[in-house]
Order: sequence, then C-alpha cells, then structure tokens
Amino acid sequence: MAPKTDIEIARAARKLPIQEIGARLGIGAEDLVPYGHDKAKVSQRFIDSVQGRPNGRLILVTAINPTPAGEGKTTTTVGLGDGLARIGKNAAICIREASLGPNFGMKGGAAGGGHAQVVPMEDMNLHFTGDFHAITSAHNLLAAMIDNHIYWGNALDIDQRRVVWRRVMDMNDRALRDVVTSLGGVANGFPAQAGFDITVASEVMAILCLATSLTDLERRLGDMIVAYRRDRTPVYARDLKAHGAMTVLLKDALQPNLVQTLENTPAFVHGGPFANIAHGCNSVTATTTALKLADYVVTEAGFGADLGAEKFMNIKCRKAGLAPDAVVLVATVRALKANGGIPKEDLGAENVEALRTGCANLGRHIANLKAFGVPVVVAVNHFVTDTEAEVEAIRAYAADQGAEAILCRHWAQGSAGIEDLARRVADLADSGASAFTPLYPDEMPLFEKIETIARRIYHAGEVTADKAVRDQLAAWEAQGYGHLPVCMAKTQYSFSTDPALRGAPSGHVVPVREVRLSAGAGFVVAICGQIMTMPGLPRVPSAESIRLNAAGLVEGLF
Repeated sequence: MAPKTDIEIARAARKLPIQEIGARLGIGAEDLVPYGHDKAKVSQRFIDSVQGRPNGRLILVTAINPTPAGEGKTTTTVGLGDGLARIGKNAAICIREASLGPNFGMKGGAAGGGHAQVVPMEDMNLHFTGDFHAITSAHNLLAAMIDNHIYWGNALDIDQRRVVWRRVMDMNDRALRDVVTSLGGVANGFPAQAGFDITVASEVMAILCLATSLTDLERRLGDMIVAYRRDRTPVYARDLKAHGAMTVLLKDALQPNLVQTLENTPAFVHGGPFANIAHGCNSVTATTTALKLADYVVTEAGFGADLGAEKFMNIKCRKAGLAPDAVVLVATVRALKANGGIPKEDLGAENVEALRTGCANLGRHIANLKAFGVPVVVAVNHFVTDTEAEVEAIRAYAADQGAEAILCRHWAQGSAGIEDLARRVADLADSGASAFTPLYPDEMPLFEKIETIARRIYHAGEVTADKAVRDQLAAWEAQGYGHLPVCMAKTQYSFSTDPALRGAPSGHVVPVREVRLSAGAGFVVAICGQIMTMPGLPRVPSAESIRLNAAGLVEGLF
C-alpha cells in the first residue's frame, strides 16, 4: 500500500472545535472570530488585554540553504511544537501563511508535512481567511490612487518617471514583471512603464507583519514612499490620503489566525513575507500574543539561516524588542549530500564522504547563528533512506562545531519522534544561556550594514554597487533613514548570489543592483544579483496536478 500523502493525512485529522483550541490558551469564545469550525481570528480587544503578562520562551527554527532534496523547516517547527506539548509543556506555534504562487508553482504548501502538519491543510494553502487578498487590495488601491491623482491634475507635482509604487498579485507571473500601463488614449491616463511584484514582496505585507496595532498600521501605511517630485522630494501615501482607506481594508487582516496541529497544539498562522525578497517572518502581533499565552513559542524564519534567521534577528527582533532563547537549525542527510555535489537522483544512496563535504554549509550556519549570542541545536530531519553512518557523521561534525545534532522522526511518527529534541530545546531555552545581540548597530551607515551582512553572514570578499545605488543610500541617510536595518533580497540557494554555488563559498562578490526604501515597514531593501520580486512558474507547474475529485475534495496539494 502506498504511503498516505500529506493531504490524506491532514484530511484524517481529528480536529477540535477552534473554541477548544482557544480555551487551551485562555482565549474565550467571545474573543474568537470564527471562520467555520476549525479556524478563527483573535480579537484585538483580547490581544490588548494580555500585554501586561510576562513572555514565554521564544524558539526560532531555521535551516541550512534549501535544496531540491528538501529540508523540512516548517515540518520541524510543527513537530517541535507538538513535541513540547507531548512532554508536558504549554506550547504554541507561530508560522507564516502560504502564498498561492508557490502552491501552484513548484515549492508547495506551507503547513508542514507527514504527521507534523497544521490543519486545515487545504484552507491553509489556498485562500485561508483572506489576509493576502486584503493586502493585495490595499496595495493596489494605493496604486490606483497614484494614477488617479496624476490624471486629475497632479497637484502634488509627482514626477511620473519616478513613481516607485508597483502593483502586486499573489501569483507567479513573469509576464507582469515589466509592463506599460494606461495605453488606449487620453481617457485612460498617461502611459507609463510599470510592473508587478508578488504580494508577499509588498511593503504592505511587511507592514502588516511589523505593526502592533491599527493605529501603528495606519501610521506606517502613511509613511510609505510612493513617488518622488521633480525636485527629488518624496511623496508619501498620506499625501494622497490613501492610508485611511487602506487600513479599513486591512482591519480584519491585522488580527492573527488561530488554527491547530494534527495533535491539537495551538498554532498562530499570520502574515507571509518571503525571506529571499522580504523579511521572511510571521507577524509581530502573532508572535508577541503567543508569548503572552504559552510558556514556549516555536516560530520559523523563511529559507536558510543566511536569509530568514538573519532578518529575524536584525529586523523583527530589533523592531519588536524580542530575543530568541534558542535556535533550532534543521538539516537533512539528503540536503547535505546535495551540498556535497551529489545529484538529486543519487541522494538515496549512502555517501558519507559527500555528506561530510556538504556539512560545510551546516557549519557555516552554526557559526553564523552563534554570532548572535543564541544557543544552537541541530535537528536532523529523518528520511527513510538515511543510514546510521550518515547520521553519525552529522552528529560528529556538529559536535566539532560546538553543537548537538539530534535525529528527529516527526514526519513519520509525529510528536513521539521528536521528544529528544523537545527536551533539549526546553533545557536550552530555560538555561538563560542566550545573550542575543543584533549583527550591527542602528547608527552604522546603510552601505556598511549591507557589507557587514555580506561579509559576516555570506562570507563575501566584496560588495559592489553602482554610484547611483551609493548616492541613493546617502540621500536616504540625509533624509533621516540611516538608522534603518537592511533587508537583503538574494537567492535562497547559496551563501553567494549564484544559486548554483553550494556548500560554504567564501570570497565571492555580492553585487547590489538596486535599493528600495520601505519607509513604512522600517527597512531598506538591497536587491542583489538576479533575484526577482515576481517569480515565474516552472516548466511543469504544480497547478497541473491540482483538482477536485469526484467527492468534491481537493487533490494535488502537497
């Protein structure tokens, strides 16, 4: 008999009514806004009421650089939350919502896998509670208001050549990266070169994930720079009087979503910026609320630790006043062999030598994470093809790097397969060993911040940027934005900007081709190499396999 797929496992789950899940965290039914029977939003009134409570322990789950072999970061996040609950801890999980683009493309869903999943799986990976649609609508409302303002006389003297606000949609569509708008005559406005990003790259998404209240949300939306005048002075969203209406569209989306795991552990699923083109973390509201309600909160940061964890530390923790108590670094035997040069079709065969070569990637991430002053443990996400010799090689390598590697079988066994990691993580989190420190101070100049990340995290030899990029950074510093952190937009597959360069390369060049100021979110984006803020679909997209069966159930999601 073929093993059950993720969606089949999820569909067989014995879910509890969402009111019972809320009750486990002390959230009354009157403070839940239900979306059906198995998901709900948590009211702002309740969130405000718990702010005086002490925080629980914050545990970050991150990973080595992703490979086609798979790493299982979200699966481990979910499994660890269940594992902590299994050993008697009051635990909650905080993860991001899924983007439709990757679901119908090639990356797949964002709800975990096997017996370590968040449910309802279909809803999680499709429209869920409509947060992404609200973000898309708010973002594009602002775009429409910019064009409309120019059409009706342009009282703000916007230089149409310097409109920096692009449109967004939650789908991979390479045809929309660069477009021309307003063709067709005078009635349609002034033709302009424009483009689309994917919704998860929107500054509105970043703001939703960093805002602490509706008031803070509206202020941040108003602070967004949408264009420049001919004298190069910025035009803000508040100048167009757009931020109020945008806040109205986002008022429900700001409330975090509560669901559950297969084992009924509470899970907050909220926000979804990608880590390769945005800051890659779930919402501050969800994380800070969970910390008031649970003794241990397990959260994740997107892609490898060079992107997601770095941004979690330098952007989210800096902005929200958070400090992780422990970090879990996820690796697999297969992914480390891929980093050692083994092609995907040969990853099932034992190859300890290639694995040891690929462990250089693991070691680089361990050292980088320790540089933040946080204790690190390695989770070896088990695959059935792993051999004991390969697992032992990882354990020995991690020990040489001053970290413990623990084998985890949560995909196949659920919480029973991750008890060892749960106990170790709880001990680390409770030890008080964390001395968290961001990588750079606020007052460091912007280009030096970029160089600091490139040299200390990527181990680059040089950062290059055109004079126009450096001048733009200097201009932003003169305007009072020099204190902001930087958000690196870079391929997730390598420490370098070359996605084919595996392992732990050093001395490479990081080219910064463009910088964008996200004044509302509160960071500067540095776009490096060939990274795209609007992905494309692969040759054979997952959408070709997704359909409804005869019973009206979704098939093909993974």
